[in-house]
Order: sequence, then C-alpha cells, then structure tokens
Amino acid sequence: MSRRFRRPQDAFDRKDGIQILHRLAGFDHRQHQHRLIRRFGIACAMHHVGPGRPEGSPAGAALAARGVEVLTGRVPGAVHGRTGVRALDVQALDGGAASGSVRRIDCDLVAVSGGWNPAVHLLGQLRAGLSWDERLATFRPQTLPPGLAVAGAADGRLGLGDCLASGHAEGEAAAAAVGGRARGPVPSCAPEPDGAAILPFWGLPEGGRGKAFVDLQNDVTVADIQLAAREGFHSVEHVKRYTTSGMGTDQGKLGNVNSIAVLSRALARPMDATGTTTYRAPYIPVAYGALAGRHVGALFDPERITPIHARHLAAHAVFENVGQWKRPHYFPHNGEDMERAVARECAAVRSAAGMMDASTLGKIEVRGPDAARFLDRFYINPIASLAVGACRYGVMCREDGMVFDDGVVLRLAADRFFVTTTTGGAARVLDWLEEWHQTEWPELRVFSTSVTEQWATVAVAGPRAREVLARLMPEADLSAAAFPFMTFRDGLVGGLPARVARVSFSGELAFELSVEGTLGEALWDAVAEAGAGFGITPYGTEAMHVLRAEKGFFMVGHETDGTVTPIDLGLERMVAKRKDFLGKRSLARTDTLRTDRKQLVALLTDDPHTLLDEGAQLVDEAVLRTPMPMVGHVTSSYRSAALGRSFALALVRNGRARIGERVYAPLVRPASGDLMVAARIVDPVLYDPAGARRDG
Repeated sequence: MSRRFRRPQDAFDRKDGIQILHRLAGFDHRQHQHRLIRRFGIACAMHHVGPGRPEGSPAGAALAARGVEVLTGRVPGAVHGRTGVRALDVQALDGGAASGSVRRIDCDLVAVSGGWNPAVHLLGQLRAGLSWDERLATFRPQTLPPGLAVAGAADGRLGLGDCLASGHAEGEAAAAAVGGRARGPVPSCAPEPDGAAILPFWGLPEGGRGKAFVDLQNDVTVADIQLAAREGFHSVEHVKRYTTSGMGTDQGKLGNVNSIAVLSRALARPMDATGTTTYRAPYIPVAYGALAGRHVGALFDPERITPIHARHLAAHAVFENVGQWKRPHYFPHNGEDMERAVARECAAVRSAAGMMDASTLGKIEVRGPDAARFLDRFYINPIASLAVGACRYGVMCREDGMVFDDGVVLRLAADRFFVTTTTGGAARVLDWLEEWHQTEWPELRVFSTSVTEQWATVAVAGPRAREVLARLMPEADLSAAAFPFMTFRDGLVGGLPARVARVSFSGELAFELSVEGTLGEALWDAVAEAGAGFGITPYGTEAMHVLRAEKGFFMVGHETDGTVTPIDLGLERMVAKRKDFLGKRSLARTDTLRTDRKQLVALLTDDPHTLLDEGAQLVDEAVLRTPMPMVGHVTSSYRSAALGRSFALALVRNGRARIGERVYAPLVRPASGDLMVAARIVDPVLYDPAGARRDG
C-alpha cells in the first residue's frame, strides 16, 4: 500500500482531507508541537477540512465526537507564513469554484491525506496492464501475466472483509491449479461501516492563489505540468522528464497520480489514455526523513536495531554503527574505559563463557532444485557436497579474484541452504546472487530470500559454553562426538524453538543459537540465566575482533580492501580444483600469482606495550628517509590479555616467506620519541595454534 501526501496548496486528493494542527490542550503548542513533528511526525488535529465532499463520513463523525471541528465541502485557498505555517484560508466549493467568504484558521501545520492506493509498481515491472478505476479513483491491475494473481488491497479491495475473501479465492485457485484444494472456510471479520464516497479532487479551483505543488521533492507545480502540455509534451514520460516530476527520492510515489491527473485535465483526455510512467526496479519504501530534507538528525540514515537491543540498553552498552546496525561495541562496568571493558570481556570468553548478539549477520535462504549448483558457482570451496545437517565456511570472490564476502553455509535440505554473510555485506551479497541469477543463469531453478531480520542469534563461546547450553537443552547430547564442529541441530533451547550451530569465530568451544526474531529477548534472558553460575559475560564487537585476530581469522573490510585474494590470506587449500567459480580464472593470472604480493601475517612489536596504529605503513629500514618504499600495512591492531602483549595483523609483501624478519612502522611515539617502531613478522595464528580449545 502506498499513501500520497501533499502540501496545502497542492493538487488535493479525496478521502480524508486536511488536518490542521490548531492547538494542543494543556501545554504550549508552539513549543511542543514542533518537537513532536520533528521526532515522531505526530500531528494533533483540531480542525478537519474535507475538500469537495459535502456530506460527512464515519471518520468525520468520530473526530467531531472528540471535539475536532469538521468542515465538509471546503477547500484550501491559501497558506500564510514565510518561514513556517501561520494560518490557512478555507472556502466553500460550489460547482468546481470557490465561493463564499474566506475563513482564516490560525495553525502551525497543514497535513494532507491522499487516501490509500494499490502499490502497482511491482505489477508494472512485470508488465501487467493497469487501468483507471473511476469508482476508487486509482490505478488498478487489469491484465496480468501468466502465473500471477493479485488479491486484497493490491487489487483495490481496501476493506478487511474484501481482502480476506479475495485472498481466500486466489488461494483456492492456486491450489486447484496444482491439483490440490484450499483448507478451511473464508476468514470472517466484524462488519465494517460504510465509508464516505470517494470524490477525486485534483487541484485548486480556478482563482486559487499561490503555487500548487505536485512533486514535493523537486518542487514541480501544477503550472509546470500545464506549461509542458502547452509546449507539446503530451506523453506522460516526456512530461516527467520535462518537469522532473517523480524523479526525486520517492520516484513518484507521492505525486505521480496527481501529475497524471493534472496532465489529463490539461489535455482534456481520460486518465486511462494518459497512462502511467514506466515502473523500474527496485521497488523500495521511502523514509519520511528523506522526504523532509537533509537536516533531520537520526532520521536521515535509518538505524537498524536487533530484537535484543533493549537488553543492551539496560546493560549500558556503548554502541557502534555497522552497516546501519546499532551493535554493542563493549559493555562497561563501573566506569570502565573501553580497554579495560574489552580485556574483561575477552578474559571471560577465554576462561569461562561469553554471550554475544550476532543477529546482525546477514542471512539469506537459497532454495530450489538447483540451489546447490547455484551456490557452487559463488564460493571458492565446494558447497554442493555439503551434507544435510552440516555447515561449511565459505569465501566468495568477485570476477577479478578478489575477496568479496565470507560466511557459514548451512544445508537445511537437499534443495535448501541457509547462507550467512558479514553484517555490512548482507545487502550486496543478496544483490550479487540476484544479479548473476537474473542476467547470466536464469535457467537455474532457485530463489534467494533475505531472512536477516527474521532470526535473532546469540553466540555462546568459551570453555564452559557446553555446560551453559546443557542447562538450556538438558535432554540433548552435546558432546563433541554427538554434536561435532560445523554441524547444526534444531530443537528447544530454554523452551524456545531454535536452531543450534556449532561454529566459532573465537577459536573457543562455541554455539550459535538462532530463534524467530520476536523471541530474541527471551533467548538472551534464558542464556544469561543459564550461564549465571558459570560466569557468563556479554561481550561486544571490539572483544569479538580481539578474539578472532588472536586466532588469525581475517575480517572482510579489515584485512581485505578489494585488492586481496584468498591466496593472499593463506586460503589456497580452500580453493577448489575440480569446479569452476566466480573469480577462479583471475586467480591464475600472472599478477595474482606474484610472490611479492601482500600476504596476511601477524606482527609483534619489540616493545610488547607498544600498539601499532591501524593503517600504519611498513618499511624495511629503520632509518627515516625520503622516499621510502612501503612493503605493507597494518590491518588490525589490539592489546591481548591472553597473549600478555599487543599484536597486529598486517599485509606484507611476500610475508609468509619472511616469518621471523623485522619490519618498521614510521610512527612518532611521544612517550619515547621513537620515529620507527620495530616489529617481528610471525604466523598469524597466535593463540592456540593447534586448535585444541575448539571442541572444549
């Protein structure tokens, strides 16, 4: 469903008319109303103007019963105020022209409702035919491509009863088409009162003053469209480009129907003959903050929160932004700074147990008879051979052989996979899958669906993680033999239906518990209660980074920058020899096979207390001179309680062949006055290199 809103001077639509913020009883309305509008988009209506509709409506009667003055058969004449709304003039509408005396109403805001319209954009993209429905005064689907059915409000059936009935009818038809039948009767609902008749009102009466805006973002007016018609632009597509109407962020969702109506009136032809503009993919909603302008604070860029966010707020978490998500960075106790808090969190994971909200990881369900073949073409390692009930870590490359994203793939069934991605890479990975499917391999029978927000995930890691989970799953055999690494099980966790996967990003014994999104808080509480006796501690993204870096695990975006191949990261054994995948040919180019390419290593500074700067350039000589050839750079740098010192990950030319050698970072350290910080190149796996702790 889409809803059209217009300015007071705009081409007004038909249903609910204008709501005028006149006063807020009980407090200073001028001080508080703007705060409400800026933060929540809330308006308290003290007047309700129904343009062009002489009769009342049930909604109008309900407003009147609450003390709102309802004016029917009125239209706006002018809005007063330069830097803000101060007053609105209204007049009676008689035969398409304003008549009678002008009434001026003091107000601070004029809000316009354009009623409800079917969101026909996706249908238009499928080349469905659209026609104008005079009764509903909206465009509706008319001719549909084979295999497509439309029900409910998308077909203009706006009442709940009609929605349910049409949905049931289309469901019966779909079931019958495959030899089945629908189960159950038509859902019933309480009788709905008849609404007022829809009366289209597309523009101000003749003689109206001021500009009448149609497109709110590009400031296209009724006069602009009328001028386009006089200039000979009779095609709606030409008028769109001549006036830029519908070419803003909203892509016509707010003003296109109005623009079409104004053009139709100017050309004296029916709406059907004028038609609509071409709807192009993708179809996405538009944030009110984007429509209001740039200076809207937190509304400008959407903030995404996990289902467990309230628990993090209660724990006084410090957040960081990761791909629009608010993720807990660390959980300070008693005034701790980040360094002390992260050290405590890491120590808990290494010695007892920690719990982390991993709900932000991208999650894509890939399903269909060709799903295995499809995914095999993206990952550098085999996916088709993965057994049902097992997991596999995989890496994706671009066509040039550079690392694109990574994550764990779960095989749920022979034709169904659950793909996880990095938090910041979820959207681009889904787009990547869709692009290749639609443009290169359309013959593959597969569907990719984003389910990131449908799941809440809690990771439990540490040597006592199995004991914590045993309290939540007392009847399950959680031993390493019965529940091996890189497998998953479905079952009840603390009474909640969940999927439990044995995967680890810390090198410790770990489980990832996933439940339906609305159960996220319940899962978090259950894990916290079960782990209370084992010293379980919430940990954030900074501790996660320290833990993964101690194990030499790379992070997309830290150790990769679009110029790094899997071989540079030491993953040559993962690269499949017997199957093709995106980027495989590029990995055989002479440039990607050079021995002097930058390779992933770890660095230990001579002074264990010295912390290298992330991004610091590395050189071979201890003498500062100009120019100095750079041999690499620092990608991640941390202090480690488990190692008892600082350490860093870096990309160094031919780094794996230089284990034991020294490099230097030209950094100024005020305490010592050093210009060159010396560090020794070592293997990137610094903690538990044998992997003995993974199984507990």
